[in-house]
Amino acid sequence: MQKLKEANLYRSELIPVSGKLVERYNKCLVKLGFTKTKLKTFHIDGIGWSPEVAEEKEEMHYLNNGDANAHGIIISPLQKGKPVYVPFHTFDRDMMLHVFNTHGEKINDITRDCAICLDFDQGIDAFYEPLDVLKYKTVSINFHLINNLVEVQKKQLKLIENFNRDNNFIDEKIHEQLLVSAKTYGDLRNRDLELYELQFNTDSFYTKAFKGVYVLRDFITPIIVFEDETWHKEAIKDTNYDVLIYHIHQPELMDKLRDHVIIEYDLELAVKTERYERIKKFEMTRYLKNTQHPVKDILDNPILYKSYLNKLDIESRKKLMSVERYLEKLETSNQYKIADIVDSKLFEALHKPHSSLEGKHQDLIWKLLVNISPKDVLYWYWYDKEDFYANFKSWEDSLKEWIIATISNKIQ
Repeated sequence: MQKLKEANLYRSELIPVSGKLVERYNKCLVKLGFTKTKLKTFHIDGIGWSPEVAEEKEEMHYLNNGDANAHGIIISPLQKGKPVYVPFHTFDRDMMLHVFNTHGEKINDITRDCAICLDFDQGIDAFYEPLDVLKYKTVSINFHLINNLVEVQKKQLKLIENFNRDNNFIDEKIHEQLLVSAKTYGDLRNRDLELYELQFNTDSFYTKAFKGVYVLRDFITPIIVFEDETWHKEAIKDTNYDVLIYHIHQPELMDKLRDHVIIEYDLELAVKTERYERIKKFEMTRYLKNTQHPVKDILDNPILYKSYLNKLDIESRKKLMSVERYLEKLETSNQYKIADIVDSKLFEALHKPHSSLEGKHQDLIWKLLVNISPKDVLYWYWYDKEDFYANFKSWEDSLKEWIIATISNKIQ
């Protein structure tokens, strides 16, 4: 992962946490029902998740109390607009933007000397059946300050009110109480600490509950896509909902997505794009064995690329060049079918979200398409970083260099 870090492609926007902020972070963990971290320094993202704390706890989603109860921690206004690196739902970053856009000024004030615990409540205490994910509709975002600062403020204001009553200003006991409160919590008289509950409405989304589920409910008929085969088999037993249920690798899924105008393809247009070149080059690496040149050189040098292409066995070459072969045959006759010539996974990879979809829905469908057929390294990095990182570790060093250069060239 060091290569990715050096290229600023690996969690480069994390916020460092040390000193007093660690103490406040721990108070939030305890308040949310978790155990403290023993780390003295670590980093957090926009929702308060830390890779170091996750590693320490051996739990990637340590801010969750079960799949149905997600939480967040705000200890710094610098978290505003930062990525959510390991989201449990695809709408997690949008929820945090909603929080900062609504309560930004108050958060700036409160986090001077306090931390904020976030409770994302969708009205479900626990999941029992896989189709329980359909209950996600409106998420209530509740805020809790460490040290119960809101209650402390109320007590401090009552002390001040008592101090100003009659001749109480000469009462040394009241003096002492006010001084203790001020030294411990500061002057809270003019602080606006009330963070009212927010509502966030969900539509289509992805959640990691039940080992990964896509909920597509803004289209002709609600479609539920499971990444895990066991949970998929369990879900199809449920007849209480009028939804279409698929496993992510069912061939029928792509047909249904096309029928519902969710995805589309145009092979003649696709082969002329940079995206197709990326996909084909990455696909080429599947067939390269015992090369005399670094993989990066083979993919970047047209002469070397053609040389190694012609060294492939005929079946591998046919798969790699299947799209071009199909289009060539189509020029002479329309009797040919895509499925007869084009490699199925390559064909799936050349789909894209339908142009009629809203931007947020396009992002979700791109993620789904990347998970169905992860062959475009750039989109893989953009739409499923966790899976990209997990696979990156196993790739050959020269291939890693090509992938880093490919991604860096597109995001700089």
